[in-house]
Amino acid sequence: MKEQDYDSHFSVPYLLILPSMIILTLFLYWPTIQSVILSLYRTAPFGSRRIYSGFDNYINLFTDPVYRASLVRSAVFVLITIFGGLAVSLVLSVLVNQKLKGIKIYRTIFFIPYAISPTVAGSLWVFLLNPVAGHINYFLDLLFNVQVPWLTNGFFAFIAIIIATIWKNMGFNIIFFLAGLQSIPDSVYESARIDGANAFQIFRKITVPLLSPTTFYLIIMNIIFTIFQSFGIVDIMTQGGPADATNIVIYKLYRDMFVNFRPGLAAAQSVILLILVLIVTFFHFKYGSRGVHYQ
Repeated sequence: MKEQDYDSHFSVPYLLILPSMIILTLFLYWPTIQSVILSLYRTAPFGSRRIYSGFDNYINLFTDPVYRASLVRSAVFVLITIFGGLAVSLVLSVLVNQKLKGIKIYRTIFFIPYAISPTVAGSLWVFLLNPVAGHINYFLDLLFNVQVPWLTNGFFAFIAIIIATIWKNMGFNIIFFLAGLQSIPDSVYESARIDGANAFQIFRKITVPLLSPTTFYLIIMNIIFTIFQSFGIVDIMTQGGPADATNIVIYKLYRDMFVNFRPGLAAAQSVILLILVLIVTFFHFKYGSRGVHYQ
């Protein structure tokens, strides 16, 4: 009897995680396996014929200057978006952490961008950056007599999708930074002020180190958001142009799959992207955690 009770208790955890495992298998693990298999084949449009090609798709990608340029462009995009976005979010978090009247309203306003979809965010920035009716160029012209070709010039289009992506992820970052700031005891700041530290020294020597666990987590989440959720913004704002200036890896994958009808090549790109994300995440956990300070 006791052995039967032990077996029943032992099986309970597996029964509890079974629904999650079924969903993960159907919608994550199995599609990943299918992508790996598909990347080893050349497939005719609409899947009428499939020929085993081994690693030819991977070789074709890494010998393609367009794909290599897309990788470099994506790396620059991710680095600027993550570290620029985290810096802006941290400064704004410190500001909305003040004990002021109506501060909860401002905190809610800053979170709104994260609540909308990337497609809606891209549409909003298309209107804001419109050369004729856009508010951004209106104020630039009013203040500096400058008209910027945001979506028709390659350099400015790249800057535009960076700005839109930072704005989109800003609410998520602010919420976590704000939670981290509110967990820092006031006595730490009071002791620093008594010792004669100014505001900048307190921020650099106390706030930033004590927020390192939050920053560590946000870097991982921003890598995922920036690589995968930026697709909607790029698709709405620039469609990878002009002249492939904003054709980052995730958008090139989409074009090869659904525009050029090359599923084998697109599957190989998805596998490469997955491996790159895993490598970056591994090194971040291995080396980035060394600078994390827990209270």
